[in-house]
Amino acid sequence: MKVMTMSESRANYAATLDAVIDDQEEVLITRPGGEGVVMVSQHEYESMRETLYLMASPVNRRRLSEAVARLEAGGGTVRELADEDTTS
Repeated sequence: MKVMTMSESRANYAATLDAVIDDQEEVLITRPGGEGVVMVSQHEYESMRETLYLMASPVNRRRLSEAVARLEAGGGTVRELADEDTTS
């Protein structure tokens, strides 16, 4: 994770935003005498929120973990995806 001060983030604001979005890079912005702030893209933030939501339920967390274990053990099925051009 990249770390920068508030002053550095202000001086390089556009470049910092671009790095966060384009490079999927998280940036910790430190503040003198205060708690820092982590800057992430909206897409990354929404992904983290969804993961937290899905993992909040112990039953759902267990089911997801079991499904991942089955896939890692070779229990998945390969299927062809439908052609997106068939809607015309």
